[in-house]
Amino acid sequence: MALNGMQIYKLLPRKNCKECGFPTCLAFAMKLAQGGTEAEKCPYMSDEAKSQLAEATAPPMKTVKFGANDFEYSLGGETVLFRHEKTFVNRPRFAVMFSDTMSSEEVDKKIKNINSVNYTRINEEMYVEIAAFRCESQDKDTFTSLIKKVTDSCPKVVPMIIAENTEIAAAAVNECADRGPILFGANEENYEAMVSLAKDKNLLLGVTAAGKEKLYDLVEQIQKLGYKELLLDAGSRNLKGAFDDMVNIRRTALLSGDRTFGYPTVAFVCDMAQDKMMQLACSSLFVEKYASIIVLGDIDYSLALPLFALRQNIFTDPQRPMRIEQGIYKIGSADEQSPLLVTVDFALTYFIVSGEVERSKVPSWILIPDAGGYSVLTAWAAGKFNGKSIAKAVKEFDVENKIKTRELIIPGKVAVLKADIEDELPGWKVIVGTEDAATLTNFLKNYEQAVS
Repeated sequence: MALNGMQIYKLLPRKNCKECGFPTCLAFAMKLAQGGTEAEKCPYMSDEAKSQLAEATAPPMKTVKFGANDFEYSLGGETVLFRHEKTFVNRPRFAVMFSDTMSSEEVDKKIKNINSVNYTRINEEMYVEIAAFRCESQDKDTFTSLIKKVTDSCPKVVPMIIAENTEIAAAAVNECADRGPILFGANEENYEAMVSLAKDKNLLLGVTAAGKEKLYDLVEQIQKLGYKELLLDAGSRNLKGAFDDMVNIRRTALLSGDRTFGYPTVAFVCDMAQDKMMQLACSSLFVEKYASIIVLGDIDYSLALPLFALRQNIFTDPQRPMRIEQGIYKIGSADEQSPLLVTVDFALTYFIVSGEVERSKVPSWILIPDAGGYSVLTAWAAGKFNGKSIAKAVKEFDVENKIKTRELIIPGKVAVLKADIEDELPGWKVIVGTEDAATLTNFLKNYEQAVS
């Protein structure tokens, strides 16, 4: 239960030393109660008080981790049901399901698809994070061989071991322990042995039961054993039941403050639908409500593009615009004679413009100045996109030494900047481009012909 400012104040040493950056301990306590600072900033707080505060101020949904090194991920830690209330914290991760009864051809196809999905969107690399392995043969050697084959072929994936036989699970964990795998399969019969294995390797433990009530009781038993690195599954394998589970588990944790259900959840979309587009629809639903791991039967670009874009759009801070890094970007085989366009650093604008430039097949350069992360007209109205900011970018990114042409194509909606830019960049000619990105393809083709 959260503590108020006076309750926190009673836990402080009350020295009023100001080393925390606040004039008094009371001011520090009040700010800490609001979530505006951290307990670690008090150098004289006792370990016992820090422990009490950590428990009291922790999110109702626990943050858990899996993976290792560059491929370590966080799940959970959410504090709100709706993004507009604040922001969502840790995005869901996508998995592809493998079974040790699959044919070699099917396994190879999924490996190829996983490795082919690797691209960058708005400064974020997009790829499949998890390979889920379901033990259906009940043969230890067959299961571990599958894990080895896939993990050797897919260096970025973190294994998710789905096995209820603890001996097989232990062998699988040993096969890929250096990757920080997820151990999934703790149930009412084996939970003590699975907790022991998870504790020994410090793994995220997947807990499953037939329904929310039984899952709640099972989580309580596991918590009594002192383990709280959990991933929950209430057992539903149909869309309606799974959706109901996700929403009720999240609401129980966040609205009722019941930490027994304060853990991330998993959705086995691969078991809810066989049709590829139906899996896409189900996955889209669980990105929004409220799965932390979404397991698909397979994935390719036709699934990855909408799912990763949806995830990125939802799991960003709504108070911060999505920005592309300032710089000069090369589209196609652009050289020193290629046209130079300028647009703003609002990510959506950049990707629309760059997509149309690529579609035109005209090698070009795109200059991105600091425009505050706003759209073209908003940035211009705010004074962020003007002659000075564009001229500054030209100098900062050494454009004149990269391009021999001295022509700059600006968005048609800010044609009024033409004279301003030419004043700031002597020797440059400003070309007013199109108002709509959709007509940029023909504009560039005509521009190329005119220049040649």
